Amino acid sequence: MSQAVADKTDPGNTSSESAEPTIRPDEKWLIRDCEVYKDEYKECTSFRGRFHQYFIFGELLDCKQWKRDYDNCCKWENSKDVKAAVAVIESEKQRRLERLRAHYRNDTWKKRDAPPADWDKPLPEWMAKRDENTYLALKAKEMREGKTEETSDSLCTIM
Repeated sequence: MSQAVADKTDPGNTSSESAEPTIRPDEKWLIRDCEVYKDEYKECTSFRGRFHQYFIFGELLDCKQWKRDYDNCCKWENSKDVKAAVAVIESEKQRRLERLRAHYRNDTWKKRDAPPADWDKPLPEWMAKRDENTYLALKAKEMREGKTEETSDSLCTIM
């Protein structure tokens, strides 16, 4: 991360010291669990992480931002320091912006405003024939015919 970005997200480097920072409710979810920042810092500074950075980027990356985010997250969790929380949120916003930069700059593909008009047309005959005996097709047929039974047993496993 560049030094300008690091200075911008540093909680001690605010332009208006007198203004009390506030957290908008729709931004609180951006703060991850503090252990995530700790793990990211450990991975960034590990031998394996450093080797990967050198292999991919040709240089070692600056891992200080992960450490700052971890420290600020701990301040937020332990003492509800709003300034620290704002710093973490700004860091997360900057990280997301960097990750999506290529997506926003993409001029190869035209972005849609709405789905195509025929998005729900029937499948081609060969595809419908191929999929007619799948589990999903059988369950869909049961649902259309009203043969589904409400059971408390779930086949879904969340790990």
